[in-house]
Amino acid sequence: MNDHSKERAAFYSGIEGYWADLYGEEYSLYDLYDMTGEEVHKIRESTNRIGHIFYKTAQLLRTVDDETLLMLGFPRETLAYIRIRSLSVESVIARLDLIGTGETYKCMEINSDTPTFIKELHLVNGLICEAFDRHNPNGGYEKQLALAVEKAVIESLEYLGLGESPEPAHIVFTAHGDNIEDANTAAYLRSLLPFPSRFVPLDQLQIIRHEGLFDEEGNSIHVLYRQTFPVENLIEDEDEAGNPIGLWLLELIEQKKLAFVNPPSAFLLQSKAVQAIIWGLHEEASPYYTEEEHRWIEEHFLPTYLEPDRFLESRTKYVRKPAFGREGDTVAIFEGDGTVAAEDSHNSYGHFLPVYQKYAELPKAEFRTEKGERQGSYMFGSFLVGGKAGAIGIRIGNPITDNLSYFLPIGITKLG
Repeated sequence: MNDHSKERAAFYSGIEGYWADLYGEEYSLYDLYDMTGEEVHKIRESTNRIGHIFYKTAQLLRTVDDETLLMLGFPRETLAYIRIRSLSVESVIARLDLIGTGETYKCMEINSDTPTFIKELHLVNGLICEAFDRHNPNGGYEKQLALAVEKAVIESLEYLGLGESPEPAHIVFTAHGDNIEDANTAAYLRSLLPFPSRFVPLDQLQIIRHEGLFDEEGNSIHVLYRQTFPVENLIEDEDEAGNPIGLWLLELIEQKKLAFVNPPSAFLLQSKAVQAIIWGLHEEASPYYTEEEHRWIEEHFLPTYLEPDRFLESRTKYVRKPAFGREGDTVAIFEGDGTVAAEDSHNSYGHFLPVYQKYAELPKAEFRTEKGERQGSYMFGSFLVGGKAGAIGIRIGNPITDNLSYFLPIGITKLG
């Protein structure tokens, strides 16, 4: 083991409940990317603008007919569910994936329903900054996160008609218990909540149709915090007897017998086809957006369509993505003539509607791993927490960011 590996191991062994390695590989780098305060401010300004556009568009999407929502790739089973407005925010915790381009930042996509990268940016980034003697650009944002989680649970209880008091309520955080990242992300969020709750693995939850959701001891659950269990997976969930338990769960939410965090409205924005709606309304100069909002769309959004024709006609390089998908899975990059330039080896989301987005090349940076110096393509993950810009950080690795990309902490150099 070289000196860098020893230093990394010593540092990360001191962080309880953290996954410095994933899939048997190095994940969290013992390294730091230096930024200026101005760059950090610009990312947060961009994040607030982009979030505003997405959340305003969500209000419009709740008013359109079923056929339009089906055209955008939403499964029919979710249509009633996604129109529910259970909280004052569209998403409690959402993450934008941003590319730095010249003087501004472009949005590749929003993960509004089940974003990961939470503990890394809100806790671990600050510890790395201490070790490297840098200012932490995410300082104070863990408190923002804690307040948003608390508010979401209280509003969920109000939605169920249980009032503001958490005392009689049963609040459960859940994830796949055997997934170290998911389970520890849920545990981290649970640690931020100032009143009683439990962690119960997904496979120990029990559902009785039209009655409720119960833990392994038979206690009725009021609020289910499922930060890492996507709705598009949920609706396909069946028990051993073939019962559609995922759909039963959505019924309980519609019947106000259960509240979900993230809320139903978060899934409404999860389809990448929403970006095609935003860009289409922008191209036709729709009065739905103000002049200022149109300027924001032009600056921060990438041209996105439901067909590749516009890119092929102009011979413009583009990306094909599934409307629902994660970690680069099922993503392909095409040259302007339609030939494949690069594609992810996985095709887990091939059954979802494809969307086509103008290609924007990820910038590159040097970084240090246990195996030595490397260069990789990077993007910023930038959180919207309670509707406001929050913590930011970097994923770096392959040109298509996947689940083997590294977490590269960021810091601001101290002057003087």
